[in-house]
Amino acid sequence: MFLYILIVAGILVCALQAIRVERLLTSALWLAGASALVALFMYILGAPEIAVIELSVGAGLVTVLFVFAINIAGDEAISLRPLLPRPLAWVVLLIAVVLIGWLCLPALNVNASVPQELRFATQLWENRSLDVLLQSVLIFAGVLGVIGLLADGEPEVAANKEGK
Repeated sequence: MFLYILIVAGILVCALQAIRVERLLTSALWLAGASALVALFMYILGAPEIAVIELSVGAGLVTVLFVFAINIAGDEAISLRPLLPRPLAWVVLLIAVVLIGWLCLPALNVNASVPQELRFATQLWENRSLDVLLQSVLIFAGVLGVIGLLADGEPEVAANKEGK
């Protein structure tokens, strides 16, 4: 039970830091940490396939996309007036935390022993190998696409026409 509380506390710290920090890149990294801890929590609760998907997509692919989007758009802090008044935001946050705690109470009595065929490495490398390969290819293609968009240089066709 102490492990559950520790992981949930880590998720909350990462999520609050992701909202609180001013730099977008730092916020994306805190969000990746929260996603990784959520994946760990799901794995401990007995959902290893969902945990692997959350880890690879939530902490991996989404973080890479956020970092590239931040690099394209810039990392300047934007000072806008909040949409919700601060006391109302705290009330909504408190209600959400109470509801999440209430929904997690039945899960605290779960036996955390996981059989060998449901272990994380088995799920990731044996049962989900095609998914992991496909996500790796998609991340690589996304990186190449963004690098192509950010490349400084003239197209070769235009350079040849000007030279003639």
